[in-house]
Amino acid sequence: MCYEADAAPPIYGAPITTITSSQVILTSGDGAEVAAFLSVPAERSGPAVLVLPDMRGLFGFYEQLTMRLAEQGLPAVAVDYYSRSAGTDYRARPADFSDEPKLLPHRAALTRDGLYGDFTAGIDFLRSREGGGAGSVISLGFCVGGRFAFLTADRQFGLDGAIGLYGYPDVLRGAPGPTQLATDLTAPILGLFAGADNITPEVVDAFDKALTQAGNEHAFHTYPGAPHGFFEIESDEFAAQCADVWRRVLAFARAR
Repeated sequence: MCYEADAAPPIYGAPITTITSSQVILTSGDGAEVAAFLSVPAERSGPAVLVLPDMRGLFGFYEQLTMRLAEQGLPAVAVDYYSRSAGTDYRARPADFSDEPKLLPHRAALTRDGLYGDFTAGIDFLRSREGGGAGSVISLGFCVGGRFAFLTADRQFGLDGAIGLYGYPDVLRGAPGPTQLATDLTAPILGLFAGADNITPEVVDAFDKALTQAGNEHAFHTYPGAPHGFFEIESDEFAAQCADVWRRVLAFARAR
């Protein structure tokens, strides 16, 4: 699992605006109710952000991440992948929900159409008046959510950019990844990778080459020696790297 249940994102710096946050229910393309968490700044200074969690789904880390983004002027909504199979009250899920035997049936219930419908619901919500009325939207994902973020660069989502942290871009369990689908990825991409992760330099290089051949605007950065999930408030050894992630994410966002 990318993050422990009590993990929290690093703090970028002092807030530049006040925010409001709330749990919301979105309606996906198939009519399913999807849990999400929204944070909106009083004064916006950048695009809205669709936050895509790791395989644990929506929990405290990603709620707090939307707040940290909103404090820097970026409206953000984090969506939950498991609302169909586990219900929309994600805070009531048992502590062992993310244990492999317990999570497996919920992971198996995920479908491409369902996920893409959920992403679209989040994007549409951010563009609505209730979600902040964003003119531009980017995605930001972690681990499997990073992979999903790369995929949301697909022209069908109409995003202005996509950011993936430690997102695996190659074939996974037989399914083509962002590398194989590079010709469909039209939104600019920022890929941030951990040097001590199991995403090898060869895999990253293949993704880089595929995007270059497809004519996609992109930038990659790898943090040598950093482990998977290093972007975390208690990751003191990698505090400088966490600060650099924030710098790159905010610079990328505000360039949209």
